Amino acid sequence: MNSWDAKWAKRQREGELANDRPHPLVGQFAAQLKPGRALDVACGTGRNALYLAELGWQVTAVDSSKVAIEILTERARELGVQVDARVADLEKGEFIIEPDSYDLIVNCCYLQRDLFPAIKAGVRIGGVVIAVIAMMDDNLNLKPMNPAFLLQPGELRSEFERWKLLHDFEGKPEEKSDQRMMAEIIADRIQWT
Repeated sequence: MNSWDAKWAKRQREGELANDRPHPLVGQFAAQLKPGRALDVACGTGRNALYLAELGWQVTAVDSSKVAIEILTERARELGVQVDARVADLEKGEFIIEPDSYDLIVNCCYLQRDLFPAIKAGVRIGGVVIAVIAMMDDNLNLKPMNPAFLLQPGELRSEFERWKLLHDFEGKPEEKSDQRMMAEIIADRIQWT
């Protein structure tokens, strides 16, 4: 485990990154869908995966952090829900998103550009992608981030240009002007892309 991974694991163990509520966009939208198969990409400690499982979704949750997956597994046991939680490094290709396999793929707060084609192919026709990803932001009061992990304006939207966009937003989270700009999208796969 490198030093960055060790720091991340320490923060997870200490509960610093814990958040029991799903992302508001996931919470709002997923409850309106008929449960099916879902994938939570870079799931962390599983706030979205657990919420979906409680709604009756058959959830696979993937993260490179063993500590995060252990926390997710324990929380699933406490809640009495099933989540197929897997430790896998997406950047190293340790988890393959099978084509046409999911009714919903959730990608919150994780940017791996070369994963977009697999995410799009992994959603069945009529399925949905919910993505919430940090953007470039010129606010000097924000903690610096590697620009490679930040979207450019319009970049997320362009990834789903041939899909039906049910929600498309770029900007500061509501009433949180001190936070980084985010790109949010809910995209319905209405055709083969």
